[in-house]
Amino acid sequence: KYCFPNYVGRPKHVRVMAGALEGDLFIGPKAEEHRGLLSVRYPMEHGIVKDWNDMERIWQYVYSKEQLQTFSEEHPVLLTEAPLNPSKNREKAAEIFFETFNVPALFISMQAVLSLYATGRTTGVVLDSGDGVTHVVPIYEGFAIPHSIMRVDIAGRDVSRYLRLLLRKEGYNFNTSAEFEVVRTVKERACYLSLNPQKDETLETEKAQYVLPDGSTLNIGPARFRAPELLFRPDLIGEESSGIHEVLAYAIQKSDMDLRRTLFSTIVLCGG
Repeated sequence: KYCFPNYVGRPKHVRVMAGALEGDLFIGPKAEEHRGLLSVRYPMEHGIVKDWNDMERIWQYVYSKEQLQTFSEEHPVLLTEAPLNPSKNREKAAEIFFETFNVPALFISMQAVLSLYATGRTTGVVLDSGDGVTHVVPIYEGFAIPHSIMRVDIAGRDVSRYLRLLLRKEGYNFNTSAEFEVVRTVKERACYLSLNPQKDETLETEKAQYVLPDGSTLNIGPARFRAPELLFRPDLIGEESSGIHEVLAYAIQKSDMDLRRTLFSTIVLCGG
């Protein structure tokens, strides 16, 4: 099992010394380690692949000696995707796996269905919020209910961008793509969801300290709970979509009346 961020890094400076960092493209741990020297790009945006060349390079890296150390021709592939993705996205992925990697078999499944299976259930409603997209999928006896699926293109990366804006207002600037990854780490380690954000706004919030890679200390105040509040209030960044709590309730209400009690009693939160 291997887990690494889904981005690629390219050097943003000209190499001037022999023996300097070798390579024009970095993926996985090397991209994380040297991100200060790199321009970091995500091949996916809101659950949809925007740069197929970089996406293919990431898949090649997965099969390489640095990761699985195996041949793609020997193993069937299970690929997950968000619901309501364009069919062209699925077709292009299948084309690459069959024509470039020569895999013997490929199955593309909805993330939410597999997440529900992982909990040992076949009926329930899954709220899946990842880095690029949030979706709600009611599932009955292993089958997603198509007309009840809801999708919101606001997720973890949007929270990171909003946190960067809030930190800028507090005097901390994170401008480069590498520094944005620092903001993402700060979000994961310091942010939390407030049960009563209006009340917390009026209180003296205890500041959290985070040591940045350069050794300086970042003191985070109300931004700790203001940033994740974006998931419930997209209007904070000018989006007109509903919050995830409203989307969840609406998806269940769109399901058959006989299923609603069961769905309300079995809500699975997942993503990452």
